[in-house]
Amino acid sequence: MSKGHFYSAGASIEYGTASDLFPVEDLDATVLQYRDAHLALDAVDGDAVIVVSPTGLATGYKLGGHPVTAIRVDSLPSEISTTLDDAIDDYIKEFELIQIGKWHHSSPNHSLAEFTDA
Repeated sequence: MSKGHFYSAGASIEYGTASDLFPVEDLDATVLQYRDAHLALDAVDGDAVIVVSPTGLATGYKLGGHPVTAIRVDSLPSEISTTLDDAIDDYIKEFELIQIGKWHHSSPNHSLAEFTDA
């Protein structure tokens, strides 16, 4: 898996501005989580992703504990699209996904047997 788009995203929206996206389970849009979100995010360039960014320690903690989530921009209800569009410099329709949460970098799966010669 790639490291995701958290640092290479085309735009970011502060958590408070993105509050209409929460809880994602209640959102009337295409919401992908966990592995499906990883695959969707891997399939697009960072410029096509908007990330939800923390505004402080509490929101950073909340977002850090949130499962990696990708929301398809073209599936958002119009009122949410309008709110988010007003918060970014570019038109929201220029983006494909909104990323919530940051996945942890995958590391090689090592066997303990590899360390017996150490």
